[in-house]
Amino acid sequence: MKALIKTFTAAALIAVSTFTMAAEGPGSKSAKANVNLSTADFALEHYVAVTTEGDAAGVEQLFAEDFSQKVQSANAKTNSRNEVVKYLKKQKGEKLNCTVSTDIIEESADYRVAKVTLKFENFTKTDLVTLVREGNNWKVTSSVNSYK
Repeated sequence: MKALIKTFTAAALIAVSTFTMAAEGPGSKSAKANVNLSTADFALEHYVAVTTEGDAAGVEQLFAEDFSQKVQSANAKTNSRNEVVKYLKKQKGEKLNCTVSTDIIEESADYRVAKVTLKFENFTKTDLVTLVREGNNWKVTSSVNSYK
């Protein structure tokens, strides 16, 4: 399972790099990268790459306008879309030292809930991610984080 996740993540990163280079063309600079979010699997893979591999390409495209992140802890906190996007852009290139696993909890044609588990040396972060189809693309609409 870990090898499969790493393979999907690598494929997503290669695809993102290819799309970014193709969109920019020679000598031009693009303000936003175009990331393939045409399937829930691609969107989830990109979410994992953004949050664990420091891949900031297409980060604004990934999150729905009404996205919110809830962090369950002693001091529960809710982060807005803008706060999360800003944070992830600052983390560009930063790779987390953890093992990642994903499980699909619920899915339908236009909706998916996934459990993303990040196992670090001294703790585990569990992220329940909700994705929905908006037109031809999938977007992350919410994230609920807990720590053990």
